[in-house]
Amino acid sequence: MLNNTITLTLLLFAFGACIGSFLNVCIFRIPEKLSIVFPGSFCPICKKEIPFYCNIPILSYLFLMGRCKHCKSRISFRYPMVELLAGVFTVLLFVKFGLTAQLFFWMCFVYVLIVISLIDLDHQIIPDRISIPGILIFSSSAVFIPEMSAVTVLAGIISGGGILYAIAFVYLKFRKKEGMGGGDIKLLAMIGAATGLKGVLFTLFAGSFMGTFAGIAAMVLTRGCHGQLKIPFGPYLSLGTILYIFFGEGIIQWYLLTITGY
Repeated sequence: MLNNTITLTLLLFAFGACIGSFLNVCIFRIPEKLSIVFPGSFCPICKKEIPFYCNIPILSYLFLMGRCKHCKSRISFRYPMVELLAGVFTVLLFVKFGLTAQLFFWMCFVYVLIVISLIDLDHQIIPDRISIPGILIFSSSAVFIPEMSAVTVLAGIISGGGILYAIAFVYLKFRKKEGMGGGDIKLLAMIGAATGLKGVLFTLFAGSFMGTFAGIAAMVLTRGCHGQLKIPFGPYLSLGTILYIFFGEGIIQWYLLTITGY
């Protein structure tokens, strides 16, 4: 039994790492409006095609010592890190949900959050071609997640998009400049489709807390110099959602117990 569990865990990690390799393609190509299917993987510097034996997740980076086989240019450490991250999350989701429909749903959802987060970090955008289809696709949570229904999905989408839209509207009204991107609004609507109103509120609180902390840390490290510091909100919304998936119910119960005393 133990050997079977270890084997399955390794297979799931390998599967997740392979998906992570594809996520790297999406992160690089989607903002450039390139096809994520054709052509095959290529070096962004010399443009030469990467042979399959140099495209093994994590291992190829180690064997090649972080350099392109053809032009010897340095390969970003992010590539194996995304593969590792996708593999680890796949295993952690399996540990939490087992081989169930929920596992399949949350795997797909977390993979999309990884892509969105890194694109937002790189370009400060969340592409509509991910978030808008994501709202429709992850509305299927009513099928895969026991506590979700058509009503909770709809409430999640409306609250997710509505709360951030209201904040953006008020900020624009009083500050006369945009403070919340439309991409963040659509992302939280997508998160609402998957997690409902409760997930939206948890994500917004946790994401805002982590984003504020990161902003303060960044200002301290940069000594608040030269211009307005721009911190993408998408990664923190994604982190808040992942925290909700793994620990949300426990944290909510702990909080209610703390403030009510019973």
